[in-house]
Amino acid sequence: MASKPSIPKGTRDFSPAEVAKRQYIMQIIKSNFEKFGFQPIETPSFENSDTLMGKYGEEGDRLIFKILNSGDYLAKANVTHLENKDSTKLTSSISEKALRYDLTVPFARYVVQHQNEIEFPFKRYQIQPVWRADRPQKGRFREFFQCDADVVGSKSLWQEVELVQLYDTVFTALGLEGVTVKINNRKILSGIAEVIGASDKLIDFTVALDKLDKIGEDGVKKEMIEKGIDEVAIEKVQPLFNFTGTISEKIEKLSQLLALSAEGMKGVEELRFICNNVTELGLSTAILDLDVTLARGLNYYTGAIFEVAPPKAVAMGSIGGGGRYDDLTGIFGLKNMSGVGISFGLDRIYLVVEELNLFPETVTETTKALFINYGDREAFYAMKAVKELRASGVKVELYPDAVKMAKQFQHADKRNIPYAVIAGENEIEANLFSLKNLVTGEQISFDLEGLKKELLK
Repeated sequence: MASKPSIPKGTRDFSPAEVAKRQYIMQIIKSNFEKFGFQPIETPSFENSDTLMGKYGEEGDRLIFKILNSGDYLAKANVTHLENKDSTKLTSSISEKALRYDLTVPFARYVVQHQNEIEFPFKRYQIQPVWRADRPQKGRFREFFQCDADVVGSKSLWQEVELVQLYDTVFTALGLEGVTVKINNRKILSGIAEVIGASDKLIDFTVALDKLDKIGEDGVKKEMIEKGIDEVAIEKVQPLFNFTGTISEKIEKLSQLLALSAEGMKGVEELRFICNNVTELGLSTAILDLDVTLARGLNYYTGAIFEVAPPKAVAMGSIGGGGRYDDLTGIFGLKNMSGVGISFGLDRIYLVVEELNLFPETVTETTKALFINYGDREAFYAMKAVKELRASGVKVELYPDAVKMAKQFQHADKRNIPYAVIAGENEIEANLFSLKNLVTGEQISFDLEGLKKELLK
């Protein structure tokens, strides 16, 4: 007996209705990317392992899906590592490729490889799936789409201002009012670590601080102490655990806290420029907030850091994020190429829009009318109309088999098709078509032109 088919944990099949809703979100994102001047590119689903490894930190490296070498993948395996069952060291000899973890590092690789063909500043967008060997849970999948927009070749902070506006424009178009665009700056975090005398513990400090909303103040302090940051240093950053007020007030508090750090003050001034200009230009429905605990992607972010939280009515993780990465292309040999980008988490956005019931009813509309099949002569008459209606932009189809009418009507009902077109012997003789409203039961006869007008309404 054949085993029951299944799919890997953290992956999903999508029904026609789900695909239609996902495409609706992607189309809104795509159209706004293009409105803001971004151009599309695509990169392979898998990259050489050395392109990806070491770019996301130790935790990120663990979550990269490795691909076994083709053929006898153990042929080139390191015998010592194999005998010692040292999987960490063995991996590099049996796996030379890996599924992409995000779209940013492959983009950096693309820029370096195609630098002589690109006109800088280069604004690109990319909407493709990525893979992470993460523990599946609500809103967290092992295969999911990212929708990225990046600019490389400009250090101008106006790019950050525009990216905040892009978030606002997309989420407003989706009806997601009240999302919070959180902003911070890597230089701020470096400055704080410097001020408390823990520059060598920057990653440990910021990773712990980033968990404030998950494990609370006591949990963060405990983790910092476990990482070797002493209590005196932690006491100096006590204000960060209750960092409230307007953006302007928060910036002033940071100015005082970081007065002795040149790097920290650079971050303060960058935040001041971005936040002041975004505030002056105004946002439609999004909220901009300065969050000093935000510490994502520290292995490649060097300036502004973004993260987007959904409306407060929805319990969900971030639905977008990004930041400035001055040194990212440098790891592939192209120095002094500054970049900044943001990402939209399609799958989480879908869940939020669904939960708030914000999908328009028209999104899942498919076939407008089903032509009933009475036999080959009638089907040919129907198909001539079907061809012309499709050319006019009407979604119509002919039931393929001349089976009982009840079965054909039942098919239309299950497919939520609102109309049936009856084209039997009587209709052919009169050169007409009978259109039946499957919701009200009303039936009216039209010539082809009249049928077209009615279905285009």
